[in-house]
Amino acid sequence: MTKVLVVDDEPSLQTLLTYNLKKSGLDVVSAEDGQQALDIIHEQKIDIVLLDIMLPAKSGVDVTRELRAEKNQIPIIMLTALDDEIDKVVGLEIGADDYVTKPFSPREVIARVHAVLRRFGQKTQAPKEESVKHNQSYGRLTIDFNKMVVQFDDEIVKLTPKEYELLAYMAEREGRVLSRETILDGVWGYEFSGPDTRMVDMHLSHLRDKIELDPKHPIYLKTVRGFGYRFDSSRNEQDSGGE
Repeated sequence: MTKVLVVDDEPSLQTLLTYNLKKSGLDVVSAEDGQQALDIIHEQKIDIVLLDIMLPAKSGVDVTRELRAEKNQIPIIMLTALDDEIDKVVGLEIGADDYVTKPFSPREVIARVHAVLRRFGQKTQAPKEESVKHNQSYGRLTIDFNKMVVQFDDEIVKLTPKEYELLAYMAEREGRVLSRETILDGVWGYEFSGPDTRMVDMHLSHLRDKIELDPKHPIYLKTVRGFGYRFDSSRNEQDSGGE
């Protein structure tokens, strides 16, 4: 049975999440602080973590940073306060896979959990319909789809797992205009709208900072006003037109 670790120091929230996650068919263990969460992850087989940002002993950001430093790619969904935009950005930047803002409904959390689990489960299966790619060059940008390595001018670009997935998803659909909802469904594995699409914007902004010479005038990750985004490698690097 899939095991979820719920990490939150609010007993009422722990009880609410535990009850609803178990009701949806998941096994649940809980922790009240960051250090306890790390101990559980090191001792047990945990499939996914619901991790509050603000925790005693070690914060959710500290826990995520330590796990990623250990090369532990366990899926992590951050639980953040509604107004803590900086927490969302930091959490995603260091390798969290998703976030849910408080207050939230148990139904939304369960949907996110199943979507992330489904996406991670699909990673272990070889593609059936698409041919296997190797290195693909897009001007000065190169993506190794097998090794999941990105280079710009032969220099390795350090991306979080989610940033790589987003870039690879868009590059494989070069020239197509992709709505935020389409990207959210394709990369994160679920369909939501409204505030949830901000996650796409934040990740695109981080990617532009890492692969564009001028993030304010991107060459590769284009904004198509009113529609979404498009990956484009057809223009010369000296052309800074567009947004």
